[in-house]
Amino acid sequence: MSFAKLDDHCRALGALEHALSILGTDEAVNMAPGGGEARAEAMAGLSGMYHRQATDPHVPDWIAAARAEELTQEQRVAVDELERSYVNLTCLPPEFVERKMRTGMRSEQLWRTARPKGDWEAFRPALEGVVALMREEAAMRAEVLGLAPYDALMEQFDPGNRSADITPVFAELKAFLVDFLPRALAVQEQRRARHPLKPLSGDYPVERQKSLGLAMMQAVGFDMNHGSLSVSDHPFCGGVPTDVRMTTRYRTDEFLSALMGILHETGHGLYEQNLPKAWAHWPSGKARGMALHESQSLFVEKQIGRNPAFWHFALPLVDAHLKESWTIEDLLPHVHQVTRGKIRVDADEVTYPLHVILRYELEQELLSGRLEVRDLPEAWDAKMQASLGISTLDDPKNGPMQDVHWPSGAFGYFPSYTLGALMAAQQWAAIARLNPDVDAEISKGDFTMVNAWRRDNIWLKASTGSTPEILEQATGEALNPAHFIAHLEARYGG
Repeated sequence: MSFAKLDDHCRALGALEHALSILGTDEAVNMAPGGGEARAEAMAGLSGMYHRQATDPHVPDWIAAARAEELTQEQRVAVDELERSYVNLTCLPPEFVERKMRTGMRSEQLWRTARPKGDWEAFRPALEGVVALMREEAAMRAEVLGLAPYDALMEQFDPGNRSADITPVFAELKAFLVDFLPRALAVQEQRRARHPLKPLSGDYPVERQKSLGLAMMQAVGFDMNHGSLSVSDHPFCGGVPTDVRMTTRYRTDEFLSALMGILHETGHGLYEQNLPKAWAHWPSGKARGMALHESQSLFVEKQIGRNPAFWHFALPLVDAHLKESWTIEDLLPHVHQVTRGKIRVDADEVTYPLHVILRYELEQELLSGRLEVRDLPEAWDAKMQASLGISTLDDPKNGPMQDVHWPSGAFGYFPSYTLGALMAAQQWAAIARLNPDVDAEISKGDFTMVNAWRRDNIWLKASTGSTPEILEQATGEALNPAHFIAHLEARYGG
């Protein structure tokens, strides 16, 4: 009966996770600013409650006893993943978890106030507090897990990934991109000389954009009976698999940033909605990690949403909802536009990885103490100039203040974005090998095969293996950046 005890244990934890996720989403989307302090206290208390229950000292005994019972293969995998989760949770005492939740939420709330004004000096002390906590957490986790401090944090987002494997891949990719970017920009200019860029009308009311976004979400398979779309300062996908809460942000002078943001978050939402329902309350039934999560969002945004074939299907929807009259030749230069910019979330396929690699390098320096928060604006500016040729020194709002991740304590998360892009390209290559007609299907709005492959090879696998294991099982090979490089060459290299 020990497996049954573990099942009850996981159900109780699932209820607390549900509450925390919905409260967190509500805090970012609906809560009035004056509710911040009380919400932070409430969520800190619930986080502490969750942590105390999740680290119940009886759990190891239940796990040992369950292993002596006659279990199915699925049950054995579930018990193994629960043990891995338990070990990671017991690295931290409940007092620290509450302190981290409280500090992160207050820092994030201050970030929302200070960022629009670009007030770095007002925000800096809060970030210094978060960095100090992350150094403390990394040390505790590293000691228990036997990993380097940064790897111990990254393990919380991408089990199985290690910086020793990622750093050489990123170094190779960075070298390629720094060389490729000027070439892609030159090709773009040559194309525009032949076909000048048609300007957007600049008149896109939010309600029309939202209506278009909802139509696109449903078209690619999102179940609106178990999800919704709202507005937030920073686009995200939250909630729970049965109630996925997606957000975006809109500009009325153009529509592609919001639409691509919606497609991106829809990729996350599809993953959540298609996880194995019978194991939803067990760690093995949850999404594997953020790199695989990002591979699903970037698959929808980049491999589908920026695929010319997709626009044969999507363009009539754009015209109907936004009252435009476009041709494919008019719109694709906007969809494929390459620009040296400061903002990660607005970056194109070519420059986006450079934004991520910059953060990957800087957060390791912050964590190790080689870089202090007070020196971050200068360090950020130096890396931006080296990789993208632009300066952010006098613009902290669009420099080190632009992301919510560090204010909320999500160190070790950023590499997931570019790992996700690499994985998405690798998954697309695997699908194209199986189905050479995939572009023709997408041009008709038929996503059946693409979604079936991802459901069988990614979504239903949930957390039954490490990130590298699931990718290799799905595609037949370990992480291979050649697929992403070939994708960029084909789309942007002329």
